[in-house]
Order: sequence, then C-alpha cells, then structure tokens
Amino acid sequence: MRNLIAKLALAAAVLGGGLGTTAAETANIWVRADGSNFMPRIVDAFNKAHKDQVKLDIIPNAEIIPKYGAAAAGGTAPDALSLDLIYTPSFAAAGQLEDITDWAKSLPYFSSLSPAHVKTGTYKDHIYGLPFSADASVLIWNKKLFKQAGLDPEKGPANWAEIAADAEKVNALGGNIKGFYFSGNCGGCNIFTFTPLIWASGGDILSADGSKATLDSPQLRGAIDLYRSMVKKDLVPAGAQTDTGANFFAAFAAGNIGISPSGAFAIGALNTQYPNVDYGVTFLPGKDGGWSSFAGGDNFVVTKGTTKLAVVKEFLDFAYSLEGQTILAKYGSLPVRGDIAKDALKDLDPRYQIAAEAMAKGKTPYSVVFNDLINSANGPWTQMINEVFFGDDVDGAIANAQETMQSIIDQAPQK
Repeated sequence: MRNLIAKLALAAAVLGGGLGTTAAETANIWVRADGSNFMPRIVDAFNKAHKDQVKLDIIPNAEIIPKYGAAAAGGTAPDALSLDLIYTPSFAAAGQLEDITDWAKSLPYFSSLSPAHVKTGTYKDHIYGLPFSADASVLIWNKKLFKQAGLDPEKGPANWAEIAADAEKVNALGGNIKGFYFSGNCGGCNIFTFTPLIWASGGDILSADGSKATLDSPQLRGAIDLYRSMVKKDLVPAGAQTDTGANFFAAFAAGNIGISPSGAFAIGALNTQYPNVDYGVTFLPGKDGGWSSFAGGDNFVVTKGTTKLAVVKEFLDFAYSLEGQTILAKYGSLPVRGDIAKDALKDLDPRYQIAAEAMAKGKTPYSVVFNDLINSANGPWTQMINEVFFGDDVDGAIANAQETMQSIIDQAPQK
C-alpha cells in the first residue's frame, strides 16, 4: 500500500509540475533577399536564447510582394513579415495585416522608433507595421579623385552648386573618369536618392497623406536642371541613361566616379568588397544647403489572424534590444531605435553615424499605390525621370506624370 501511495504521489508531482508550463511554439517569418545578411543572424541569436523559435524563409526581392499577397489571400501566409516599408499601407488597406496599435504604443521606446517607418506603418490612424531594418540615402565621393582634382578630399559637396563644380573638376581629369553618376532609368533608385534633393530644398512630390501629386514645383525643376546640366556637360557616363539600377552602386565602386548619390549599404559593401576605394560620406543637400534623406528599409508586419502573435512579439522585442540592434547594425541594417543607435554602432565604421542621422530625420513618401506610382517600370515616375534627365520635353514629361499620378491616386483607397 505504501508503495502504491508513493507511486501515486510521484505521478501527481510529475503531472503537477507540468501544469502551468506551455510547449514551445514556432513562428514563421519571411524576409526579402535584401535582408539575407542580417536576418538569419538575428533569428539564430533569438532561437539560441529563447524557448519559442522562429523559422525564417528568405524570398527573392522580386517575388516577395506578389507571393505574400497571394499567400495572405489564400490563408497560407507566414505569421509575420519583414516588408519593404513602402508597401505597408497597401497591405493594411487590403485588410491583410494585424492591427498592432495597442502593442506598439505600449512599448517604452515607441517614441524613439524611426518616425518615417511608423508613418508608413500607419493606416487610418491605426498601426499595422513597426520599424525593423533601415537604410538611408547619402552622397558619397571619391577622396583620391578629389585630391587629384585639387579639391579638399575631406570635404563633400554641401549644396547643388558644389556638386556641379566638384563633379566638373573631377571630370577634367579625363580618361575614363567621370564627375557624377546616377541610374537614369531606375524609379526606385531615384526616389531614394533624387527626391531628397527636392525635400532638402522645401519641395515634395506627394502631399503628406499621399492624396495629391505635387510634382510641378520650382524645387523639382531645379533638381532636374542640376542633373540635366551635368548630363549636357558630359560629366555623367553615357550608360547612365539606360541603367535600370544594375550599376547603382557598381559604377562608383569601380573607382572612376567622383560623386554619386547612394545608400548606407554602400559603406559595408565598399569596406568589404572594395577596400582600395577611399571615400567620404555626407548628406544629400538642398539647393542652398541643408539636407534630407529617404528613410528606407523594412517594417515588421503581422499577418491578420495569426495564432503565433506572442512569439512574434517576443522576437520583435529581442530585435529592439541593444543586442538585437547591434546585430542588425553589424550585418547591414541601420538601427531603428534612435535612443540606442549610437551604442549599437559604436564599434563600426564612424561613417555609419552619418547615415544613421540621415535615416532618423529622413522621409518616406506615403501612398497605398506606391508601386504603381514610383517603382513600376511603366509607372509615371520612372517614365518621367528618364525623359527629364535625358530627353527634350521636360514640361510635357512633368505634366504627363502629374496627371497620371493623380489619376492613379484618385482611383485608390486613401489613408
């Protein structure tokens, strides 16, 4: 009898010990290929430190938007997604994302999160996306070529006149050296690096809520004139006219371009792949000074109806910790928490600090139809920029883009 009682007591203890414990859960998260350097590392660090786990899928850049849209509509979407921030309003408007407003605003560091990311993550005053990874647009210059041209190699251009003058002096070195480079047939490249010139000068291409196209402005025309004049003076390689983005970074990395608008990603790429290129990083300036930046990167969004919300929150909390932000910074993303950005970057190239400042004060155009307006190869922005930079009908190109943009906007659901 005593043996039986002891066995029953042991069984009760075992069962009792199991009460209140929960089995580990696994959440599935997708990321576009742009995040293939930092995302596996932060997921690995999370999985090693937590009972709950994350299963990561890396999706090719060109496939992730249509694939997620189809999966969300068909009920097979991942629990969460690191989504190019510009697309957050579109998926929120389609009803495919979880409303995370209360959770977001409960975060003690919510006010320190990248404001541009939070803005694009908001639809009809509700939050559907929070900042995850970040990039910023900057201006880079080749110090060796500046020195050879008689310029101060430690001083980058601080206004439009200096960009043009410095590019002309570098160009005068001759041979295969050119003063300036940009990808002239790439809508995404130019929204990232050309519009900050407009913003820094007081203009914009869209209203703050995305309901109005505002292309025809003195600031846009002035920035166009800057690029057109450099093209006419042969300061820009001829191949720029047809470049759809393939040489966005590679042209400068080859070492024969004086100045180029680029992104923070270029810092890591130049340091690791092209260590012989001596370069400087500065802000993209306005006509008479000042500066601006495109705040790029990804928002972290949650698929509506997921049963793994607790795991998803746990993972994002880790990503927002100093450890998480440091991992992201080390492997290619700028920090998205401004209050700990300097600490996350302290052991890295100091040029990242410039990019981090640019991102923290950067802008991101808000639109539920961003792809149709800007990124599409047949869209009004891409069609306009190639014509105004290289063609003959600037007025017609601006007018046509303004009308087409507004028509697309008017047919879309609004903020």
